[in-house]
Amino acid sequence: MSLHRRQQSWRAVGTLAVTLLSTFLATVPVLAQDAAPKVDTGDTAWILTSAALVLLMTPGLAFFYGGLVRGKNVLNTIMMSFVALAVIGLQWVLFGYSLAFSDGSPFIGGLSWLGLNGVGQEPSPLYMATVPHQAFMVYQGMFAIITPALISGALVGRMKFKTYVVFIILWATLVYDPLAHWVWSLGDPAVKGWLGNLGALDFAGGTVVHISAGVSALVAALILGARKGYPERPMPPHNVPFVILGAGLLWFGWFGFNAGSAGAANGLAAAAFVNTNTATAAAVATWLLVESLFAKPTAVGAATGAVVGLVAVTPAAGFVTPLGSIAIGGIAAIACYGMVQLRTKLKYDDSLDVFGCHGVGGIVGAVLTGVFATKAVNSAGADGLLYGNPGLVVTQLIAVLATVVLAVVGTSVILFVLKVVMGLRPDEQDELNGLDITEHGEEGYIGLAGGYSISDSSGEGREPSPELRMRTSQE
Repeated sequence: MSLHRRQQSWRAVGTLAVTLLSTFLATVPVLAQDAAPKVDTGDTAWILTSAALVLLMTPGLAFFYGGLVRGKNVLNTIMMSFVALAVIGLQWVLFGYSLAFSDGSPFIGGLSWLGLNGVGQEPSPLYMATVPHQAFMVYQGMFAIITPALISGALVGRMKFKTYVVFIILWATLVYDPLAHWVWSLGDPAVKGWLGNLGALDFAGGTVVHISAGVSALVAALILGARKGYPERPMPPHNVPFVILGAGLLWFGWFGFNAGSAGAANGLAAAAFVNTNTATAAAVATWLLVESLFAKPTAVGAATGAVVGLVAVTPAAGFVTPLGSIAIGGIAAIACYGMVQLRTKLKYDDSLDVFGCHGVGGIVGAVLTGVFATKAVNSAGADGLLYGNPGLVVTQLIAVLATVVLAVVGTSVILFVLKVVMGLRPDEQDELNGLDITEHGEEGYIGLAGGYSISDSSGEGREPSPELRMRTSQE
């Protein structure tokens, strides 16, 4: 071979090498782009639908609580839930989401996402990586909204509305947001929530939502004191159909609450959906059975049993089998029924049994998650006691205790400060007349008196006559 031909051969080899290298370098950005999180339209549709379902739970809660109170407080009770949609919805966008989920420390998030700065239409690599970051944010915002509204069931008929609004803003900031960070924030261990680092399991809010709200409700009820006339005067529900309607809306919306927490439209979402319905069915059946043993099965009892089952399965929905969910629903119903009966004997005024249902139900569900959890359902979870890991029960107990301590301390401090600055309770006569008129200047039932509302033709509240007072006391 001549020198000239050798040079041509080497030149061809060099050209080929350069071409191959250029092609490889050109594909690197494509490969990197493929590795980046991508929006999945099916997952996004499911998470946005789930967010809407969870939002519906707050009006459902308003009907549930509204039916359980006396008619003269129905609007005030409904407003205590409804107003959370506004004020906590704003708090979450302005700074609550950042405190709960952005990088900070193991105890509280930072301020990098204030006003949703950096929270846009692209997915987050940490949170639901196949949906827009804003979809995850708004979904979690619905949890933040309903949680302080749950507390209102322990305060009905005896708290100033303006003070209540300030209370839920402060409570969401000082209790809910840090607790959500403890349990659900992700990332480097140096900034990930400390309970999440510990290995605590809470699929959709057993600790973050229900234990925190239930324990805070008990603390608030004790600090406020009892309603006027309690427990001497009977205070039965004024509208049981409202209660059933509210429970039905809660049951419906809870599928978004639990199945949506899978973060995608996938098999785990289906498992959580099935467990949610199954545990709730078991709790209703158990509650009615227990009621039948001691009295008569009631509509209020069925609605209460449904809420208890929904609460108890929340931390476990994505970690247990359907048979495990039956056990969780049944055990929680028995425990909560017992707590409701004990409350009547202890005579503290947790008016609508928020602690008895959400507090106790959440505790039972969190602990039983440590018993029934299995990686066969969710490989990202852990095996529980029945699957050879008793340590998970200990971890769950630590999470429960930490939640209780934060709720007790945070709620107590907030209420004692508000008591000094704004006052907690209306005047005694205002409470007797009903908070619909005295706090809002309107009535749920126009022209009715003696347990519903009291008004004159101008719509202004007035002191009831002795005859009306006597009729009111006979509700």
